[in-house]
Amino acid sequence: MKATPLEIPDVIIIEPEVFRDERGFFFESFNQVEFEKTIGQKINFVQDNQSRSKKGVLRGLHYQIPPKAQAKLVRVILGEIFDVAIDIRKSSPTFGKWVSQILSSENKKQMWIPEGFAHGFITLSEHADILYKTTEFYSVQGEQTILWDDKTLDISWPICDLFLSPRDRLGKNFNEVLLFD
Repeated sequence: MKATPLEIPDVIIIEPEVFRDERGFFFESFNQVEFEKTIGQKINFVQDNQSRSKKGVLRGLHYQIPPKAQAKLVRVILGEIFDVAIDIRKSSPTFGKWVSQILSSENKKQMWIPEGFAHGFITLSEHADILYKTTEFYSVQGEQTILWDDKTLDISWPICDLFLSPRDRLGKNFNEVLLFD
């Protein structure tokens, strides 16, 4: 497993070792011991989620506030997405900054997004199936949504013709949401 911190070093791209032959391929998509060594802490994933999205679907920018804060490990099993993590920790030197990565079934990259980050993605392929593990159960009381096109964040989304849920259309501006200390 190869681990590469992004410009915000708490967000890490994980690339598995893929074994290919004439039959296809095999890789270990998750190993608790190796993962914990990579991120330097114990992790307890409690929920796995899967979503399918059509091209141009933007989901996010979502997070949960304490005590229901979630960390996520995101990967794509079909298609391709532009995945984004935004640092919402007020005490962080990278507060308000974002990082992105193309995740796809082809490159098999995974993005580790710790607590204290908002997350969103846009589907680049005709369809994309996304799997993500979370360290906390979904909480309707704890969920927050930042407006995807917030001017303060100025995220460079690679597609202009977007499909959004009503919840995502009604997200709050970055300066209006509850953030982490």
